[in-house]
Amino acid sequence: MKITEIKLHILEVPGREARVLHLAQVPGVRRIQYTHHGRSAHRPAQEMILQVRTDEGVDGFCTLESQMYAGEVSRMLELLRANALGADPLAREELFQKFQLGTRWVYQKPGWFGAFDNCLWDIAGKVAGLPVYKLLGQVRSGLPVYLTGGDGPLELYIEHIERGREQGIRAYKAHTYKGGRADIPLMEKLREYVGDDYDLIIDPVCSYTYQEAVEVGHVLERLHFIWLEEPFHEYKMHQYQQLCAELTIPVMATETLMYDMGLSAQWLIHGATDLLRGNARHGTTQVLKLAHFAELYGTNIELNGAGGLYGLVHAHLGCAIANTSYYEHSVGRGVHELGLEVGLLNPPQIIDGCLVPPDGPGWGAEWDMELFAKRTVAVL
Repeated sequence: MKITEIKLHILEVPGREARVLHLAQVPGVRRIQYTHHGRSAHRPAQEMILQVRTDEGVDGFCTLESQMYAGEVSRMLELLRANALGADPLAREELFQKFQLGTRWVYQKPGWFGAFDNCLWDIAGKVAGLPVYKLLGQVRSGLPVYLTGGDGPLELYIEHIERGREQGIRAYKAHTYKGGRADIPLMEKLREYVGDDYDLIIDPVCSYTYQEAVEVGHVLERLHFIWLEEPFHEYKMHQYQQLCAELTIPVMATETLMYDMGLSAQWLIHGATDLLRGNARHGTTQVLKLAHFAELYGTNIELNGAGGLYGLVHAHLGCAIANTSYYEHSVGRGVHELGLEVGLLNPPQIIDGCLVPPDGPGWGAEWDMELFAKRTVAVL
């Protein structure tokens, strides 16, 4: 079997607009602190889906991050074609090592070939006649979900929690940019509302000082929160080492570093994080290597966001990685619905609070090719 073609499909969905992020200063804190608000970019939102074709008619598909600039996408395709056409798609590890070790010499960021790697896993599952989670080795039939949304008052978090309970979800992550002083009473009220048998997580998104992280962290220990995520910027490695040594609640500190498995591993080795972050947009092979590394360290890797193919990729990985605990599902009209709008017939389902992948071979994606073609505006 050989790779014969690598194509990128660009799709648009009527009524969906691209967003541009505007920075806004956070009021009520005694320092300069920013957050962001999404506004219309006055152009249609685009979805990108990579296709790897073979000479035996077995194709692999995966979404590509649509936030990438067109020039970066064009360069990525050029590099993939120059270095992967004619290769055996089942020689996945050989291709991973080639691109991983060669990243420095093609002047890309680590993880740049993640969507291509995911396509190879799709091909491998189809050749074997197995869903990827069974190909890897199934550990569970569905991954528990936590619901999350944007910054807001207590009432907004409660509304999200009740919406999740309708689907059997029993965990919630609060995003908040209000500063530690405001968050302590808020998190106390949130725990009081949900009771003791409900999992809570907090993500201040780099809005704390070190001292606030310590103070809030000790309160979260008393309130039995699951983890404290990204309390301040990741470039402050020395402060993360101090924070992890100070707190008993697990600290997750590598979201903006998760594209680089080498850096992520070093942070865990040096005690600057207690949990690893991962996203399969940087490649399933990389996520698995980090998961195994974390397992040997006695800790977890937690997957960020929906993952590729509108949740399908992370649904499979969550059923095959023992040392992960939750799928991150955002409130509102999310990626699962977006998948339906571009022709994906079977996005993963939330059943009794767990995300469950389909049983078809590979990632199990089934497409309405007529709708897919209708949404396609360009093929590169």
